[in-house]
Amino acid sequence: MSENDSSADNQQGSPMQTSDPSETIRRTPFNNKEEVKAYLLATLHDGTFSSNKRFRIAQKGKDWLEILKKLFRIVGFNAWIYKEGKERDVYVLETLASFLNFKFDPLKLKSEKEKVAYIRGFFDAEGGIPQNKNSRFYIQLAVKDKNKLIKIKKILECSGIKIGKIHNPSKNVKPDYWRIYVLAKSHTEFARLIGSWHPKKLKLLVERKMI
Repeated sequence: MSENDSSADNQQGSPMQTSDPSETIRRTPFNNKEEVKAYLLATLHDGTFSSNKRFRIAQKGKDWLEILKKLFRIVGFNAWIYKEGKERDVYVLETLASFLNFKFDPLKLKSEKEKVAYIRGFFDAEGGIPQNKNSRFYIQLAVKDKNKLIKIKKILECSGIKIGKIHNPSKNVKPDYWRIYVLAKSHTEFARLIGSWHPKKLKLLVERKMI
């Protein structure tokens, strides 16, 4: 599970605007299978590969997992959700979808919309925004694979979104953990272009009037 997750279609492929985030997602036309696949490939950054050869994503609550289950169905694959343990609010989605690949290179995506969808999936899986609406707003993306973050930074910058330097926030504690921030001048553009299909993150973006 992402350590950032608990902190949180217009013409560009972002969700349509409405005051209710759940309604926004419900009305989003997930009609381009290649974009959906790009999104799902990116969500693997919040996943693991189990010993029984299933891709596995765990979350507190299951709202986002229900979205993922719907997306897998759109591209022709089954996924199932179950609760992990009786006393924990943790749910797991599993799938055998054959197109998933932890080593996928996002620079190989063919269209700009597919690249945007990939970044959206990465943001939903490993992105961070403040939960408290009174806190200073930020958008961060973090992952252990520095080379992957370099590629994500390149895609964002080619889309006109300004990004800070790739850095390691704590070399002593997590030497292989890398992070970038979207610069303040690009917060609104990131929210408009990239957006989110994660109910909690979308709700926070709506509350901060980013979407």
